[in-house]
Amino acid sequence: MTHDLRVCDDVNDLSRRAAEAVAAAIEDAVSQRGRCSIALAGGNTPRPIYRLLASRFKDEISWTDVHVFWGDERFVPAGDPQRNETMVREALLDHVPCPPSNIHAVPAASTAGEAAAQYEAVLRKHFANAWPRFDLVLLGLGEDAHTASLFPGSPALRENKRWVVEVTAPAEPRVRVTLTLPVFNHAALTYFVVAGSNKAPALRLALGGADPERYPAAGIRPAGGAIWWVDRDAAPALESTRRP
Repeated sequence: MTHDLRVCDDVNDLSRRAAEAVAAAIEDAVSQRGRCSIALAGGNTPRPIYRLLASRFKDEISWTDVHVFWGDERFVPAGDPQRNETMVREALLDHVPCPPSNIHAVPAASTAGEAAAQYEAVLRKHFANAWPRFDLVLLGLGEDAHTASLFPGSPALRENKRWVVEVTAPAEPRVRVTLTLPVFNHAALTYFVVAGSNKAPALRLALGGADPERYPAAGIRPAGGAIWWVDRDAAPALESTRRP
């Protein structure tokens, strides 16, 4: 599988270029299909991208036509600062005119299993096809090559029927909810954002076709292709051509 690797000068360059590309992808989907369904990531690397979308690129996006979902969520109470939803709202959604009815957060149910089942029902209502086809999925990469809340050795990596599952993570908070590999792999377009020298080994393994059971990001092979936005610190050992 050929990977589209965009090596950026630093985190600031990565954030700017990725935010610009996200805005363009959203507008392309709206222009072609009348709406854009996007799954967002948590973590530190996407945060400045969200802030740019809420400021520099705010007026370039048809927010009323954007439907926002999450690729995974920590199972903590609504409003908890550890929730990916909380970070995305503070960095992005509280500052743009995206209708509340278009924001589809993982429910804060009584159990993670119930949250997963309820979120899958939300997805099935929104998407009319056999598998959801997000116009754009944004993903990060952990030092162990996990992505979303798909961790090495997790039974969730072998799930091929359910769209959303409860998982136990090797880091706090341990209980989480995540979309499954088939959902991610039906996406029209996927952007990975990766920064820092500590991510270099995981990036090399993910791009090198390693075993997804051990390095889950290697299992993300979306139908529409993936673009990897990485800074130079994360990609010192990769043979790549920087693209504009």
